[in-house]
Amino acid sequence: MATDITSMTSSGHRSRGNSVLIAIVSVVVLYLLSAAIWGHPQYATSLVVGAASNHSEHSEPSHEEGHDEATAPPVWTVLPFVLLLGAIAVFPLLHATEHWWESNASRFKVAAGLALITLCYYAFIHDAAVESHWPVHSSVAPSESAIQTGFVGAMLGNALLAEYIPFIVLLFSLYSIAGGIRIEGDLRADPLTNAAFMGVGGLLASFVGTTGAAMLLIRPLLETNKERKHVSHTIVFFIFVVCNCGGCLLPIGDPPLFLGYLEGVSFFWTLTLWRSWLLVNGLLLLVYCLIDQLYFYRQETIRDIKRDISQTRKLKISGLALNGPLLLGVVMAVALLDPRKAVPGTDWHAWMFLREVVQLALVALSLHFGSKKIREANNFNFAAIVEVAALFIGIFVCMQPALQILTEQGDMLAKSLGPGGYFWATGALSSFLDNAPTYLVFFKTAQDPTMIHSVTAGVPEIILKAISLGAVFMGAMTYIGNGPNFMVKAIAEKSGVRMPSFFGYMGYSCLILLPIMLLNQWQNLSHVDGVPHETGNTQVAAPVEDH
Repeated sequence: MATDITSMTSSGHRSRGNSVLIAIVSVVVLYLLSAAIWGHPQYATSLVVGAASNHSEHSEPSHEEGHDEATAPPVWTVLPFVLLLGAIAVFPLLHATEHWWESNASRFKVAAGLALITLCYYAFIHDAAVESHWPVHSSVAPSESAIQTGFVGAMLGNALLAEYIPFIVLLFSLYSIAGGIRIEGDLRADPLTNAAFMGVGGLLASFVGTTGAAMLLIRPLLETNKERKHVSHTIVFFIFVVCNCGGCLLPIGDPPLFLGYLEGVSFFWTLTLWRSWLLVNGLLLLVYCLIDQLYFYRQETIRDIKRDISQTRKLKISGLALNGPLLLGVVMAVALLDPRKAVPGTDWHAWMFLREVVQLALVALSLHFGSKKIREANNFNFAAIVEVAALFIGIFVCMQPALQILTEQGDMLAKSLGPGGYFWATGALSSFLDNAPTYLVFFKTAQDPTMIHSVTAGVPEIILKAISLGAVFMGAMTYIGNGPNFMVKAIAEKSGVRMPSFFGYMGYSCLILLPIMLLNQWQNLSHVDGVPHETGNTQVAAPVEDH
């Protein structure tokens, strides 16, 4: 009977894998036909390149006569976003909804319903121009029609085409390819072993991205800790280090830093953040070891500890020969195939969405040529990424009013901020909004357009450090602060680990992460060239002129 169940499960995995493979191949073929017959991707890229050329010729944005200024919506329009966060936090805790919420279809219904409310506001109530960011930045004026389809199109373009599709394709690619690599073994699940997993993941996060590092190491970490009863705190610290704080040394580590690179920040500038990287991750690992050794490890039964010691096996890596280069291929696609920048060494700009199509093609190679037995041994399925996709499609749409408000009010807010203020403002918003557009808003606010060719693209270095560290580190404050957070939570729960609730997780982050953030601010963001720096609106190394 057990053999029959295993056979049925394996057959189900293969069937779903084949369906996904067929879907990916269909998308790639349709994209190529669109490029070959109609030239849609090439045309979109030409718009992006043309807009960039116009921007470089003018130090100030040009405003054509009669062109309406975009106006942010009222504050109450963020209510659907707040309700969605509330649903994520509360529904798993209520007896009436906990089982209903376990279904991805239920999650999607809530997310899509609240997103529809947001779109209805723009369709029927909003009466001022809005900013559109896809494929190029523009202002969409209201029409005389009863239904403002232009506003709805702009919001969908901002939320789905500019943000959600690149976001979910990158997560899906790293998740799927990493699922074909198996780090097999069962080490002794003591505090030092778990901290070593996190330390390696924190270093790896800067080179293959936080998602790639998390997907590679979460399964062997769970396998190592399967004999223990108290595991959830280990996964929380794993999210702190591997899914967030480890990814600040290179632009490919976390999406906000990559946006900075695309805006002109030197690729290797982020290496100057090494002191903060070392301090924050080092303290997190130290705190974990102390908490686990002094409390949680002592809560384990003698029987479980003996079983953990007796069942140790050396680590063995399989599937790396194929999927390792494919993971690097995803990283290279993200780094090189952005339509806004020419491929290094050429004048050619990648077609719109070619980056995402290449990533999907790499996933197809992994699914087709990779070992099915490895994926079955990993208990690999697409449930975790589907959960992220179902929720974040609503999150990206519902956050648009909040981002529009932030864009309008950011300049006023920034005038009262020093480095510490930029750090906390960027970090607080990155905890609940997408950290990439939050980073970009404060980046643009602090930028001096007459110095965009500097190493930091015209942003004073101490300010850029504050914005970068706030966006990367404080994405760890909530489950939704960064995409890998929710994926790791979902994988852990599928493996039988009872993870903290939304507010329970925030209890960990507020008690542990916030004091470390305060120490990092004092140590690394309160000095310029060795001179103490006021955290108010005072001089910095290169003052930003009002513009």
